[in-house]
Amino acid sequence: MTKSIWQSQIQLPEFPELRGEIHTDVLVIGGGMAGLLTAYCLKQKGIDSVVVEKDRVCSGTTAGTTAKITAQHGFCYQKILNTYSETYASMYYTANSLAVKQLKDLCRQADCAAESKTNFVYSQDPRKVEAELRALQRFGADPLYQDRLPVPVENIEAVGLKNQGQFNPLGLVQFLIRPLTIYENTKVTQLIGTTAVTPSGKINAKKVIIATHFPFLNKHGSYFLKLYQHRSYLLALENAPMLNAMYVDEKKMGFSFSRFGDYLLLGGGGHRTGKKGGSYGALRAFAQQHYPNAREVWHWAAQDTMSLDGIPYIGNYSRNTPDLYVAAGFNKWGMTSSMVSADLLSTMIAGETPEYAPVFSPSRSILRPQLAVNIFETATNFFYPTTRRCPHLGCALKYNKEERSWDCSCHGSRFSETGTVLNNPANDDLNKQNGRQ
Repeated sequence: MTKSIWQSQIQLPEFPELRGEIHTDVLVIGGGMAGLLTAYCLKQKGIDSVVVEKDRVCSGTTAGTTAKITAQHGFCYQKILNTYSETYASMYYTANSLAVKQLKDLCRQADCAAESKTNFVYSQDPRKVEAELRALQRFGADPLYQDRLPVPVENIEAVGLKNQGQFNPLGLVQFLIRPLTIYENTKVTQLIGTTAVTPSGKINAKKVIIATHFPFLNKHGSYFLKLYQHRSYLLALENAPMLNAMYVDEKKMGFSFSRFGDYLLLGGGGHRTGKKGGSYGALRAFAQQHYPNAREVWHWAAQDTMSLDGIPYIGNYSRNTPDLYVAAGFNKWGMTSSMVSADLLSTMIAGETPEYAPVFSPSRSILRPQLAVNIFETATNFFYPTTRRCPHLGCALKYNKEERSWDCSCHGSRFSETGTVLNNPANDDLNKQNGRQ
C-alpha cells in the first residue's frame, strides 16, 4: 500500500519488541483501530491489557480507511430485516449509533481533524431506496431522502443520516496509545490456551482478544469459511469539487465521495482480493472524465474482511473458547465497527453483556448464500496448478499487475514480489519453494 493521506500528515511513535516473559489480564493481538480502541476501553474500566502487533501499529487497514464514522453501512437495515428480524436490525442500529457518539466524544479529546457530516448511501434502484427508508423509520431513526446529489452518477436517489462524521484516524490513535502498553514487531507464533508465544518472549494472559483483521487461528470458529476479503482503491484529488457530505454507492463495486480538508477522496475500483477488478485505472478514468482539472496527490488501497451476512463477528471466538474473543468482518465499515467491538468486548470482559451482543455473535448460523461462493472459490483455487501457494491453507496465488503483488482469492492473503507477506491471514513470508525470488 502506498502512503495514504492520513500517513502523510501523522507519524506515530515506535514501540519496542517484546523480549522476555510478562503477565497481563487481557492480551490484545492486533494493533489496528479495533485492537487499540478495545485496549483503551479496557483501561477505562480498570482492566490491565497488553497490545502486540507483528508490524507497526496501524500500518494496515486502519491506515487505508476512508475514515467515515457512521451507523449507515450501505443498505444494511433492509438486509438485516429480511435475513433476521426487526429486533436484530434495531440492535444493530443501537450499537452503531452508540459507537458514532462514542467516537465523536473521543475525537473531541484528540487532534484528529474530526468533522460532523451527513452520510448518504445512493442507488439507481428506487425500490431499494424506499425499502431502506422504511427500514430505518421502523426503529426510530430519522433518515433523509434526496434525489439530487452533487456527485457525477446518473439516475440515483439516496438515503441519509445526519450527525455522522469523518476524521483522521491516526490522529485519534495518537490519543488512544498514550496510556497503553504496546509491543511492535512482535508476532504471535503460537497460542497455547491464553498464553501467547512470540519469537523473543511469552505473554501469560487471563483472556485473549484476536483483532488481527482476519483471524489467524483456524482451529476454532471456521473463519476461513465465514470470511473473504475485498480490495478497494482511493485517490485524493486537489482542485476538485468540495463536498459537505459523504456519499457512497450501496453496491460494493460502486464509487464513494467525501472531502477531507482541501481534497476530494474518490473511492472505488473494488474487487475480491485475488480476482480482477477496476483498481486505480477505473478511478483515474472516472476522475479524468468528470474532474478533468483535478490533480491526483495521493493514492492508496484498502482491504476489508467481508462476513457471510454483512454483520461483523464480535464476541467469543467460538462456543468452546470462553476466554478467547474476536473482532472481524467489518464489511468496509471499520471505524464504527471498531468502536462497537471495543464497547462490546470490554463490557463482556468486565462481566456484563450488552443487549445488542446477540446480533454480532460469531457463533450465529453460517448457512448464507455467500458461504457457497467462498467454498467454490477455495476449492477452485486450491486445485489451480501453480508453484506459488499461500502458506495459510495452500491456495493458489495470482499475480496482481496493478499492485505488483501475489494475491490469494481464497482468503485474501497478499505477498510482495519478493515474498514478504503484505496482508493476513497468512502469518509467514513465502519461501523459495513457493516461488520467492
